[in-house]
Amino acid sequence: MMDKRMIWNEVKDYIFITMGLVMYATAWCMFLLPYEIVSGGVTGLSAIILYATGFPLQNSYFIFNAILLVVALKVLGWKFLIKTIYATFMLSFFLWLGQEIMPTGADGHPVKILGEGQDFMSLIIGCTFIGSSLAIVFLNNGSTGGTDIIAAVVNKYFNMSLGRVLIVVDLLIIGSCLFIPQFGDGVQRMHKVVFGLCTMVIDNFMLDYVMNARRESVQFFIFSRKYKEIAEVVATEIGHGVTLLNGQGWYTGQDLKVLCVLAKKRESTSIFRIVKMIDPSAFVSQSSVIGVYGEGFDTIKVRLKKQEEGMKV
Repeated sequence: MMDKRMIWNEVKDYIFITMGLVMYATAWCMFLLPYEIVSGGVTGLSAIILYATGFPLQNSYFIFNAILLVVALKVLGWKFLIKTIYATFMLSFFLWLGQEIMPTGADGHPVKILGEGQDFMSLIIGCTFIGSSLAIVFLNNGSTGGTDIIAAVVNKYFNMSLGRVLIVVDLLIIGSCLFIPQFGDGVQRMHKVVFGLCTMVIDNFMLDYVMNARRESVQFFIFSRKYKEIAEVVATEIGHGVTLLNGQGWYTGQDLKVLCVLAKKRESTSIFRIVKMIDPSAFVSQSSVIGVYGEGFDTIKVRLKKQEEGMKV
């Protein structure tokens, strides 16, 4: 039974990773490439090469990632890279397919579906899709490779956070537009850089928003004389553990039992219904919590220092 569940979880990961990659490629081919918008990451670097030389986007993306994967294989191992390798091949294919499907104008360039002069609106829509697609990939234990690999390698040997490494690398990629004469004069190059910085902000905002919305949890304190019935139904129907706390009313001095329940935000309505059905007069407190870690929720993802690992028995 456990083997089947593990296999299904892996299959589900690959299904959602593929969906995220399709959304990512669609955003680039439909909204960013036609308006020659630059961005960070290996895809952004590949787009800059495309705009400047005409070299196919998917080819540059695949070459850069292949080099990074070979370099990182010894450092990070197969376990980290297996889904990244899958994502690299699939995204290269989807980027090629998206450009083939997109209609082109008389000049051979992709059609601007939002019309002329809608560069910033296209940037907003495209980056909204890109940030959301990256969140889907990350939430299902995947990675699009590229600068993620660089960040993971640097983080392994130096005391730098992944986010800081990614920001530095993306700034270098976007800033390179200032030195490419094919992008026009200084004002036009600066225009590219400013738009590229905007893509960073929107991508990261949507990435955090979607990931946090998926992980958002709530904490309930339920005060009721029918605490046994409520705890039983919550445990069996919702599938969450219930903690029983001892309390005492200040005014009455009477002892009472308090139920503490941690649940996903989407389960709030079900818990309220259970409480109302069993004890309509119950007193309920609900509050949002930043993170819940443990069985049924997120796993604790921190790296132990070497001296801490050595203390383990």
